Amino acid sequence: MEQELNSISKVAIVGAGPAGCLCAYFLQESCDVTLYDYASPLRTLLCTGGGRCNLGYAEYDFLELVKNYPRGEKFLYSVFSKFSTFDTINFFENIGVNTYVQDDKRIFPVENSAKFVRQKMLCALNKVKFKKQMIENINPKEYDFVVIAIGGHSSYSLLKRLGHNIIPPKPSLVGLRTAEKFPAGVCLKNIWYKNICDDLLFTHEGISGPLVYKISSINARCEMPYLLSFNLLKNVNIQDMLNSNPHKNIKNLLCEFVPKSLSAQILNELNIDTNLKCHNVDSATRNSIIEKLNNFKITVTGVSKKGEVVTAGGVDLKEVDSKTMRSKIVPNIYFCGEVLDIDGFCGGFNLQNCWSTAYVAAQGILKSISC
Repeated sequence: MEQELNSISKVAIVGAGPAGCLCAYFLQESCDVTLYDYASPLRTLLCTGGGRCNLGYAEYDFLELVKNYPRGEKFLYSVFSKFSTFDTINFFENIGVNTYVQDDKRIFPVENSAKFVRQKMLCALNKVKFKKQMIENINPKEYDFVVIAIGGHSSYSLLKRLGHNIIPPKPSLVGLRTAEKFPAGVCLKNIWYKNICDDLLFTHEGISGPLVYKISSINARCEMPYLLSFNLLKNVNIQDMLNSNPHKNIKNLLCEFVPKSLSAQILNELNIDTNLKCHNVDSATRNSIIEKLNNFKITVTGVSKKGEVVTAGGVDLKEVDSKTMRSKIVPNIYFCGEVLDIDGFCGGFNLQNCWSTAYVAAQGILKSISC
């Protein structure tokens, strides 16, 4: 859109979450920016990282970083090349939020406080107008540009009215309900599912924990029920263990790499005496144990209703220009954040999507103004 000389473009940003606020920050010096939200700005930031605010993930090669997004990987190539993890850290340092990196590469503010980050971000938006208002219809003619940053849990009806295709949202990063029952509270460390290794937790409903959050994300669109197969014996040689512990009973041997309650459950399911001595374990019994643990099968029947904060779904990426975040359907409409059909694993990846797409949207608008 060509602008008259010395005119100031009016920009409406719908959604005052992380993406909307960062987009406003990069536009406020050049545009008349109004942020609309029916609730308090940046309220969704407060629960991130368990209240500590997991700002991002310390992977600085964007070709590696995009591998942590089950949906949106190719779309994000261009986005992350324009606003990287380094840029995220620099942005927060510029507004007074210093960061550190944990051993697991998650990035946190030194203050370990999402409230602190929220305060600093809102202080940095000193030229932005906030309006507490629910936007049910968008009339692009009222503004020069409109940015949609309503997140992944909002109503998409206003976007459908604009002609955009919405990929139906599904829960992601959630615990899973299972047909099988397991001892609740038991945690298995470093368990393999295909090429993914992480911790698995048994709950009253089924399974949860870091590994399960990744699986629920990858399988967000799988039809229920579906079968999972875990490897509980990676790099463990059962025969060597039997030979080295001939007088130990089989239950106690299995307890060296699976919890006691699960060890007993597994042996009972295989009809093996839990007190059987290792030197009495024949090849058939040994093989049945190995098969059970190498292919530990669990039937997923649904998702847990607790704790879900991310959805898989949103605006169809085919209808958005990844170089500018501009709609390919409606002139001067832009998108950023979780309203897009992009979602990542736990670890700061979903906030990184917000920061990067918001920056690209802001730059897309600024470039359009300058043309």
